[in-house]
Amino acid sequence: MGSCTCKASAAEELSLPSPLPKPRYSQQFPIGKGSFGQVWKALHSKSSQAYAMKQMGKRAIVDKKNVSVVLNERKLLAALKHPFLVNLHEAYQDQFYLYLIMDYLPGGDLRRQLVQKKTFTEGETRFLIACLVAGLEYLHVNNVVHRDIKPENLVFDSKGYLKITDLGISRRLKSKEQVNDASGTPGYMAPEAICRLPHGKAADFFAVGVIAYECMTGKRPYRGKSRSEIKDAMVAQQVQLKKKDIPEGWSLEAADFINKCLQRKPEFRLGSNGPHEVKNHAWLRNFQWKKLLEETLEAPFCPSEAERAEDRASREAEDTLKPLRSEENQAFAGFWYGEACNQANNCM
Repeated sequence: MGSCTCKASAAEELSLPSPLPKPRYSQQFPIGKGSFGQVWKALHSKSSQAYAMKQMGKRAIVDKKNVSVVLNERKLLAALKHPFLVNLHEAYQDQFYLYLIMDYLPGGDLRRQLVQKKTFTEGETRFLIACLVAGLEYLHVNNVVHRDIKPENLVFDSKGYLKITDLGISRRLKSKEQVNDASGTPGYMAPEAICRLPHGKAADFFAVGVIAYECMTGKRPYRGKSRSEIKDAMVAQQVQLKKKDIPEGWSLEAADFINKCLQRKPEFRLGSNGPHEVKNHAWLRNFQWKKLLEETLEAPFCPSEAERAEDRASREAEDTLKPLRSEENQAFAGFWYGEACNQANNCM
């Protein structure tokens, strides 16, 4: 399915997209919570195929001045498709909400598993990091830097493969262009990002190092109660795993990989010259990349289906939601994507 741009109709001028697409998905139960609403498991009404439905309140998006973030994610998702991304199938809207229909991955996110397991074995971690690197390689080849790689944004499919989601603050860069704003999650942000210095694709590989470190040790390399405390910890000392720090069953190559990803200066960081540098490190050099992309490798760890997310006021009553003014609603005119565009019958 390709992307499309939709015309604003007369009814949309009155703040309601029309004609509205007929309900084609039934919400089952919430599986996650986002900045502007919840993520639901949803079934297609005809095929009964399961999808993840990301439901976002328009009023919250407008009030928090995050329209550009939401539209940026929709634009990138429409342009990108890869086995190691959570891919978009449709995007549509009604009077109060925006909806993204995406791949449903039943295993929950990596954070859930870290809370339960605390640590992973080296073999499990190598497989998870390989999945992450495969997804990042695709993004970086397409000049997209994710900028918010963290366990909450890495989701398990039914076979134990890890996929990347949430492209809200991702950026498509031109050639060697870098970004300056300090967007991201403290604890996983590269030093250059948290210090508001220009940063690019190498920042994603710092997060890879943090996640590998966390899988090995059960904690992050730089910790603090606030962004400023984490920043101070980064400035104070370069974290490096020493031989005495390596848990039983882990190799020196694994520690070296983590240390090189965690380099504070991006020019010295593993991955600064591209994903091939990461894949050619001794720890990953002999990994079966072809079989990984074909998804024919058996994952060393496969989580059970994630439990339902706690339904805390999962959906506000629509009669209490304040509708958007026509000029506010116009910002979402191009949100439609895929089959929903054809159903709404107002695509260009």
